[in-house]
Amino acid sequence: MAIDGFSATRILTNGIELSVHRGGQGTGGAAPLILLHGFPQNHRCWEKIAPHLAQHFDVIVPDLRGYGDSDAPAGVDAYSKREMALDIVGMMDALGVERAHVLGHDRGARVSYRLALDHPERVDRLGIIEIVPTGDFWDSWDAELALAAYHWTFLAQAAPMPERMILADGPGYINWTLASWTKVRDLTPFGAAALESYRAQGADPLRVAAMCNDYRAGATIDRRIDAESRAAGARIAAPLLFIWAAGGFPARTGDPLGVWRDWAEDVRGVEVSESGHFVMEEVPEPVLDAVLAHFLSG
Repeated sequence: MAIDGFSATRILTNGIELSVHRGGQGTGGAAPLILLHGFPQNHRCWEKIAPHLAQHFDVIVPDLRGYGDSDAPAGVDAYSKREMALDIVGMMDALGVERAHVLGHDRGARVSYRLALDHPERVDRLGIIEIVPTGDFWDSWDAELALAAYHWTFLAQAAPMPERMILADGPGYINWTLASWTKVRDLTPFGAAALESYRAQGADPLRVAAMCNDYRAGATIDRRIDAESRAAGARIAAPLLFIWAAGGFPARTGDPLGVWRDWAEDVRGVEVSESGHFVMEEVPEPVLDAVLAHFLSG
């Protein structure tokens, strides 16, 4: 299920194996570019822009632990974003990559900013798509946002309740989730191979448990670690590009760009119109333009 032009391998890192896809060679001494996907997706969410990025960068696209073809360890602690960031550090070590650009969407963006905070020496430039930091998102909840982001509390409920409910019709749940978060409220933005892989995750008990544990960690461990970072005055040193959709989740929080300016030294923001949450698949052209401008400017 590799993206066109990309090769697939498995890499042992941090006690697990990640499925990793790689393409491109990079030009002009550009740092490698790591792409990190979100829920309920995998590496295929990048399929519309990764081949174009590979014309400029050595592009590395792992499936996060619990997703795609990567290992899915048990337990909530295994899915803290601090632990998942260590997976990426270990992957970089295994590939001989000292520093890289990092671009993340959704859950992958949460891994990305934790990587930049915990391991600043490994991140050159950072891109964040369609999130605000975990603690800030929880703090912004009102009735409207709670209804839109219900999955944050549903998936975080104690096992096995959400797992059983999802697995009653896992592919159907994936279809509904994907469609309901797009601007057009249907599945037309997604490629056939991508949809097949997303639906397969929804039918796999190991993957469903992992996705729930990802959100359980978000409601507990990740929220605590964010609070500790804020209390310690931690700031992201890497130049940060924040992309959000007019119809996505961060837009509902009021001033998402202002939130990131509280966390990072150097922030540039791009809002994309005519899109819901899955901007890389819904409106790939403006996303690609913003990403190339940011990562090629370093």
